[in-house]
Amino acid sequence: MMFVFTSPVDAEETVGSEKAAGSEKIVMPIRVMSFNIRYGSARDKSNHWNLRKDFVVETIQKFNPDLLGTQETLDFQKDYLTENLQGYESFGVGRDDGGKKGEMMAIFYRTDRFEKVDGGHAWYSLTPNVPGSVSWDSSLPRMVSWVTLKDLKNGGKTLTFFNTHFDHKGEKARVESARILRQLVAKHADTMPVVVTGDFNSAEASDPYQALFARTTDLGLLDTYRMSHPQREDNEQTSGGFEANKSGHARIDWIACTKSLEVKSSNIDRTSRDGRTPSDHYPVNAVLAWPVQQVAAD
Repeated sequence: MMFVFTSPVDAEETVGSEKAAGSEKIVMPIRVMSFNIRYGSARDKSNHWNLRKDFVVETIQKFNPDLLGTQETLDFQKDYLTENLQGYESFGVGRDDGGKKGEMMAIFYRTDRFEKVDGGHAWYSLTPNVPGSVSWDSSLPRMVSWVTLKDLKNGGKTLTFFNTHFDHKGEKARVESARILRQLVAKHADTMPVVVTGDFNSAEASDPYQALFARTTDLGLLDTYRMSHPQREDNEQTSGGFEANKSGHARIDWIACTKSLEVKSSNIDRTSRDGRTPSDHYPVNAVLAWPVQQVAAD
């Protein structure tokens, strides 16, 4: 069987360099992937998790992310990825109970690159600290997880990485979720860069999208894909239903970052095998960087 992979840059790419104190300081890129891997318990017949889990791992390995945000990840799927993605640490809890029950917004980060400083979770509800809580018209408990990380290869600078999944039915719930996420991001963005990944179940120009990316907000989040692809096209759909190259405008999986990071590239990965994809969503990726002058000043 032939694998068709797409990857915008080589895994060993460096973003830039600057002479500092007589030596050259290399600025390593931050490779980010967001991937809705589809529930492992779903009755997907020929697309069942057991038949595609290795394909999921291979797709992730091909891009070689430093930061990976996954959605629809059950506990046994998180364990499988942790075991098979060597060099990564995972962080996540089940949305139903704050333990192992239900979908996790499982985060993975390279341990040779990052050191975890802090982390947390919040539920999209009127009681965000209560595991499993539901409000508004949300059909299910929904949540966000985040970690604050020290970048060991770029002067020990810190960033916070958020990973989330908005409700697929509740319109008000998605708007309120975006507001909660915006508040959480704002608390970190005052002191460090922020990266956000997720399945937002919302298209560009929707109310949740505007709540996060509108220029009228003071949050300063950038849509990395639109930064790399200014013109909207017909092949931006990210929910493909296991079909390769499904066209459409429904780009509901996003990677965002604050303006304190530079967007080098961002792409939708339509990796396929015999016309089938590793999940019913296409993974999306971005290559980000600390500004060269900031790193060189350390």
